[in-house]
Amino acid sequence: MMVDLKYPFKNNTVPIWAVPLYSVLLPITIFLIIYFRRRDVYDLHHAILGLLFSVLVTVVITDAIKNAVGRPRPDFFWRCFPDGKDVYDRWGNVICHGEKDTIKDGHKSFPSGHTAWSFSGLGFLSLYLSGKIRAFDNRGHVAKLCIVFLPLLVATLVGISRVDDYRHHWQDVFAGGLLGLVVATFFYLHFFPPPYHAEGL
Repeated sequence: MMVDLKYPFKNNTVPIWAVPLYSVLLPITIFLIIYFRRRDVYDLHHAILGLLFSVLVTVVITDAIKNAVGRPRPDFFWRCFPDGKDVYDRWGNVICHGEKDTIKDGHKSFPSGHTAWSFSGLGFLSLYLSGKIRAFDNRGHVAKLCIVFLPLLVATLVGISRVDDYRHHWQDVFAGGLLGLVVATFFYLHFFPPPYHAEGL
């Protein structure tokens, strides 16, 4: 019985085309719902502009760091040696015989792009919702906090899936999440008052 040694790990990872759906289109949909309730085009304009800036800057920073650091992914062995047989030259240098693009992508582990993008878009949405529902009005409504944490939970699950699928180390996911959240906060505060502010709504 032959055992297929080609990448023997789980392949349940979130596809790259799905990231814009939940980190950009989902927040824009919620912005539109709030717009149709409040009819504030100024708010809608700032929300969409802030979200797009947040995601764009996060993607640029993430790709720049990925190319500069070049940390191998946890599955790099199988990218380099798809048949499971490692090959070295007479000086002990590795001779990868996998696909060139797959090997190149295998050096882009730090930080996690999926996680950074998720926390950038969904983190911005979380901040936006916390301002609109006045989550920090000192009245102790825990249900409001649940609404605020829901987008962050989705982003966290995306990051966990990247470690679970053996695409990233936990440090890559942590750094990506922190990067996305910092950029989202920066651009949210650029367009809106802090969520705890009296004018946060």
